[in-house]
Amino acid sequence: MTKRLLILAALLILLLPADLLSAEDLNLTARSAILMDMTTGRILYAHNPEAPIQPASITKILTLYMADEAIRAGKVHPRDSVRISRKAGSTGGSRMYIQPGSEIPLEQLLTGVAVVSANDASVAVAEHIAGDVEEFVERMNLKARELGMTRSVFKNPNGLPAKGQVTTARDMLTLAYAYLRRFPESLQIHSQQFFTYRHITQHNRNSLLAHYPNADGLKTGWVSAAGYHIIATAKRGETRLIAVVMGAKNPKIRAKETERLLDEGFRMVLPQRANPDSCPSGCGKAS
Repeated sequence: MTKRLLILAALLILLLPADLLSAEDLNLTARSAILMDMTTGRILYAHNPEAPIQPASITKILTLYMADEAIRAGKVHPRDSVRISRKAGSTGGSRMYIQPGSEIPLEQLLTGVAVVSANDASVAVAEHIAGDVEEFVERMNLKARELGMTRSVFKNPNGLPAKGQVTTARDMLTLAYAYLRRFPESLQIHSQQFFTYRHITQHNRNSLLAHYPNADGLKTGWVSAAGYHIIATAKRGETRLIAVVMGAKNPKIRAKETERLLDEGFRMVLPQRANPDSCPSGCGKAS
């Protein structure tokens, strides 16, 4: 998909109304949420989608987008040997325990970012692509604007707490939509439930992968000031849904409310797809 089409798609996400489900219907407690039928671009549900909130580790979807874009443009290669800086190696929080001075293939770092939300690997990726983190973050914000993320500001490539770093559920849906449209192969990594590096095996914090039918991505996040986030996607037949839930009180509530959102979305959409005669002209568009 060209950049122009991605921008048009992002604008469509912003403009489509979401009046089919209500917060009362779903009884969600998360601070904000939004659900899209990616097949048609139709917004099925929205609850406080413009509310500003710290993005936490779902920031890493933008980092991965930029890495995949650089790979596709031939600027870097998945088998590049990335030398780990002291800054990357000392980054805390969720990590894959990379050691300063070591050299690690770029593709392995990207898997660590996607599967175990490695903050240290995110810094190493940023440095490899842009030379330093500051330049990479500047490019992140330019890319966010290009994609139509009008209410987001990023301060680092991993989502660790930083003053002024903010996004919205709608902006994160815009990012996820663009990411999956342009790099659908990324789900081969995001759907992995475990990742091992240096004999340390860690699990993917997206619990939907283990028990929600056909869930295959995308990313979770948490910071104390914002709560628990997720960008989730699942596909049944030809229908793919994307759900963004932000500010849940704990991981169990995050998973439960995301599953409820996806369940209702599939319930609404799949009967229409299964019986074309029951679907009036234009049913794939917003009502």
